[in-house]
Amino acid sequence: MPSSLAHSRNKSRTVVLHELRRLLPRMEGFAAGARVLSFGHSALDSHLPQGGLAFGALHEVVPADDGDLPAAFGFIAALLGRMPRGGPLLFVMSARSLAHYCRPHGHGLNCLGLDPARLILVETADDKQTLWAIEEALRSAAPAAVAGAVDGLDLRTSQRLHFIAGDAGLPLLLLRPVRTLEASAAATRWSVDAAAAERDRFELVAHPRWHLRLERCRNGRPGEWLVEFDHVAHRFSLAAAVADPALPRSAGA
Repeated sequence: MPSSLAHSRNKSRTVVLHELRRLLPRMEGFAAGARVLSFGHSALDSHLPQGGLAFGALHEVVPADDGDLPAAFGFIAALLGRMPRGGPLLFVMSARSLAHYCRPHGHGLNCLGLDPARLILVETADDKQTLWAIEEALRSAAPAAVAGAVDGLDLRTSQRLHFIAGDAGLPLLLLRPVRTLEASAAATRWSVDAAAAERDRFELVAHPRWHLRLERCRNGRPGEWLVEFDHVAHRFSLAAAVADPALPRSAGA
């Protein structure tokens, strides 16, 4: 093969690879240069393809078990509390979504770093109305972020929500019960398990803790962490036992 021809083919491959790398984020639903929400800790951010939770995408949060639903909701609240200022935060749910655990309380939201004054709660009759309200909120591009709780979500609906979030450039956080999980177009899926909180000398909760599993991450890496949240600094960190590098490898859970 003439060297000039070989050089031409190698150059063509380089051009094609460069173009694929340029287009891949767009094909995956991430606009080039899209904003991200950092967890404030490299241990978590490094597992995500853009160094944080991508705006313009659907992200699922799933309780590890039915009893972990409040913990999963708390994780979403902490994420919402870290959203940049510039608009209200919308949470949409049907009347029965959190029926067993009552409605969100302002003091509890404050303890998770979420200012209740920023949050707009929309209560609907069923999942159909919940999904409609979520879509309309995303299309309006008025909120800084949209979250919701749904009992069921098929693949086609998840694809539509993901694309609408991408067009709006807004993050969409969906709380889903583990028993109804199906195939989904979500960019990430987080499993949340309640963990014993750190307490102060008065035995009051100082920092809530969660056992997080990043089960799905498009173009990223799965991971598992025991994390705690500082509602004053609005940041996540590894729980002390996990963060301590002197912890023996043989140590139990």
